[in-house]
Amino acid sequence: MEHSPLNPAEKFDASRAGEYARQSRIALAGYDACHELAACVLAASLGNGVPARILVVGVGGTAQEIILLSALEPAWTFVGVDPSPSMLETATEHLKANGLLDRTQLLLGTVDDLPNDAAYDAATLIGVLHHVQGDDHKRSLLRSIQARLKPDAPLIVAANHYAYAEQPFLLKVWGERWRQQGATSDEVKAKLGKILQGADPPRSEEAVQGLLHDAGFGDCQRFFSSLFWGAWVTSKVA
Repeated sequence: MEHSPLNPAEKFDASRAGEYARQSRIALAGYDACHELAACVLAASLGNGVPARILVVGVGGTAQEIILLSALEPAWTFVGVDPSPSMLETATEHLKANGLLDRTQLLLGTVDDLPNDAAYDAATLIGVLHHVQGDDHKRSLLRSIQARLKPDAPLIVAANHYAYAEQPFLLKVWGERWRQQGATSDEVKAKLGKILQGADPPRSEEAVQGLLHDAGFGDCQRFFSSLFWGAWVTSKVA
């Protein structure tokens, strides 16, 4: 079955959702540090102790964004969207365990399913962009987020941003990362084969910036990097 360009939910089924917390921390060295810094970046952007409504796009899996943002800023509330039922269910379990369901509205769907008004003080898009096929669909997603943000609202974007096949050394390092965590040689080969399928990361940091400019955001500033991964903060152009 082919994956739909705007809805990569098909590959995030129950089995993948169940292993997501562990797998993501291996695949992305510094997973927790990236999320911790993202929380600090948003707090620095919006100000301490200021009530804010945060849109979390692709909340499924760990819901780590909400867990860390809520701990740093108790006055913030959240709306999380995810197109995968299994990933959203797993996120709900994590939020419930952390007592955060009363501060969070969860929606099974996409940003386009939200009201088209500028209702959010900030947004996060972490681990999503490289799963969206084609620049046109990436721009569409970013424009949908932009339309729902207040003027000058910050956006955190974190994703892989190299064409994997053009970075053979980084792929080799990434394979060693898996071996370091106990994967066998055959498992490493399978992981390397899997990363080359079903994802379409922007080809460079400049490509990420271009997509953001096209969608109505300003210049971005990178605050985290790990192999293929980068994390940036930008803001809606008023």
